[in-house]
Amino acid sequence: MAKLEGKRVAVVTGASRGIGKAIAFALAKQDRHVVLVARNEGLLNEVKGEIESMGGEASVKTCDMSDGTAVTALIEAVADEHKRLDILVNNAGITRDNLLLRMTDEEFDEVINTNLRSVFVACRAALRPMMRGKFGRIINIASVAGLTGNPGQANYAAAKSGLGGLTKTIAKELASKKITANVVAPGFIATDMTDVLPESIKAMVKQVTPVGRMGEPNEIAAAVAFLASDDASYVTGQTLAVDGGMTMM
Repeated sequence: MAKLEGKRVAVVTGASRGIGKAIAFALAKQDRHVVLVARNEGLLNEVKGEIESMGGEASVKTCDMSDGTAVTALIEAVADEHKRLDILVNNAGITRDNLLLRMTDEEFDEVINTNLRSVFVACRAALRPMMRGKFGRIINIASVAGLTGNPGQANYAAAKSGLGGLTKTIAKELASKKITANVVAPGFIATDMTDVLPESIKAMVKQVTPVGRMGEPNEIAAAVAFLASDDASYVTGQTLAVDGGMTMM
């Protein structure tokens, strides 16, 4: 099958706010049609309106990423509606923090299902349309917690660490099909989630980050935009830490 013509289609999960919203904007600026995915339709429509106001193209799909059947249906619906799927950014994630001694099975399973299993399901569903189009960019958003561990986040760190092995395997299996798969691992990024942290924690973060500040969502988005581009055709199976130097030691 010849390479598909026309505007590339990108799916971004967790696109209603924060890092996901910034990624959606960055891809829209690259002239992608961005499919915005999250649970809150109202917030997604606001993001869609903002993208369209700047001349971009976007559409909205709601999905509970912990529901594997729903995730598969979502990816298949996008590929069917647009007759292609070129870029998949798995950004959706949750936290259920607790010390390991107190962490419940439910807290562990809920985070693993949303942050790791859903990525496996979404990637699996995306591979066939990407193979048909002879082009694919998969970017999985992990965390420095998956590289270093973090007290109180055994579930989150396990899920984000697991993305590394999953992504490397996808990269090796699909390299000959012109599909790349990479991980972006953000450090502490200034979002709604980090805004609620105590000032003492924010000060500690700045202290242990060589650049001396939190990152901005657009800095993660820039890394994703590169990995989603034609310029990154020789980059696959990599984990790019965008963390102000926190994990360089």
